[in-house]
Amino acid sequence: MRVKLLFDENLALRLVTALADVFPESQHVAAVGLGSSTDEVVWTYARDHGYTIVSKDSDFHERSLLFGHPPKVVWIRRGNCGTGDIEQMLRKHAPDLEKLSAERLATCLILR
Repeated sequence: MRVKLLFDENLALRLVTALADVFPESQHVAAVGLGSSTDEVVWTYARDHGYTIVSKDSDFHERSLLFGHPPKVVWIRRGNCGTGDIEQMLRKHAPDLEKLSAERLATCLILR
């Protein structure tokens, strides 16, 4: 099963193309017309289209605690870091994202 990531607007759009070899069906909220949308709208879109949300904000982590999944959430908790750092982090943790996707009870993966 391939993991499809939906990058929140606080992450660079270019992550979609940079990670296309690892996460080929991923999208950015801006590319699917959800730029500046509420968390609820993004959550619903991700749930309905089989995406895992990737964000640097705690909002989606909190929603995962309140509502469970789907969608699943990857919360990036690294402070000031560049897009290249995030790309490398997601590449390094690709097996963990696969496990998150496959694990029935897991809702969120926190990356530091």
